[in-house]
Amino acid sequence: MRQAEALLTWFDQHRRDLPWRRTSDPYKIWLSEVMLQQTRVETVLPFYNRFLERFPAVEDLARAEVEEVLALWSGLGYYRRARQLHAAARKVAEAGTFPSTVEGLLALPGIGAYTAAAVASIAFGVATPVMDGNVERVLSRVLALDEDPKSGAARKKLLAKAAELLDPARPGDSNQALMELGATLCSPRRPKCLLCPLLSGCRAAREGDPESYPIPKVKRDSERHRLLVAVVEDDSGVLLFRRPDDSTLLAGTWELPWITRERDGVPEPGEPGEVLAGRYGGRWTIGPRVGGVRHGITYRDLEIDVHRAELAWGGEVREGMAAGFFDEAGRANLPLSSLVGKVLAAVPRPGATPSAEAPARRFRSRRR
Repeated sequence: MRQAEALLTWFDQHRRDLPWRRTSDPYKIWLSEVMLQQTRVETVLPFYNRFLERFPAVEDLARAEVEEVLALWSGLGYYRRARQLHAAARKVAEAGTFPSTVEGLLALPGIGAYTAAAVASIAFGVATPVMDGNVERVLSRVLALDEDPKSGAARKKLLAKAAELLDPARPGDSNQALMELGATLCSPRRPKCLLCPLLSGCRAAREGDPESYPIPKVKRDSERHRLLVAVVEDDSGVLLFRRPDDSTLLAGTWELPWITRERDGVPEPGEPGEVLAGRYGGRWTIGPRVGGVRHGITYRDLEIDVHRAELAWGGEVREGMAAGFFDEAGRANLPLSSLVGKVLAAVPRPGATPSAEAPARRFRSRRR
């Protein structure tokens, strides 16, 4: 049996029953592919279902405000994906139809080579191979590729092998089969080689050391940052600030006010209250430390000192930002980083929590 045929036979028998595999709607397939980037299937499923309940069609997503989209995305991470998804939905709605070619999909915001190939093959039957992390691992082992799989020469070899395994009559299933194989059998550690439909042609399995492929990449050294997070509260909740839309990280999300105090053991200059004032506006009084948490973001290891604080201001914040006091119910409707909940959980609660009916108070910046 040819490898391409064996792969599809295995997929037909062992494919997981996932909601985006029960549809040919390019919007739903595209949404799943964007959500699945760097995120496990188990994590994505509840977000995918909630998102489609609110935005069942691409036109519904296009009509929404970006802040509502970010709020629904809250907890999924990598918020830039949500912004680009929203921007692309507006382009699709303006055009009146979803692009059906790789080239047309690549013209949409946030869609790269992998996503374009995945949507084109699964939704429209375009015979083009995909290359994600799972496929890269499977094919690096099949070829026993002793090159950096991200390099140009290695990429060509991997895509050529992926094209060999592509059944032109079922390109979407062929691509999904390779991705499924990497997700379920050809795992980074302890791959289940004896169950693999590609075993007979896998050079790494014949060598007896599949875990040595793909060749390990050089890891970036981690950075240690010590932060100070200020918790300001009143009867209506906790003070949060909205990151400007042009922020490099987490644009448009809401955060507790914070500053960096040390980077890899080297102190940052400035008195905390003055640094907070320069960043957010107002006059800050920093109280004693009330707790601490650890948090990791990519290569950054964050050690966070949590302080209660007071802020004197007239409700006016720095240009491009917004601020407001939000109770627990109000925070549930905001796009928040996971760090907010972690920090607030570390703050001792001296009394009853604010009423869920207390209205959120928001402030906007004024142009100077």
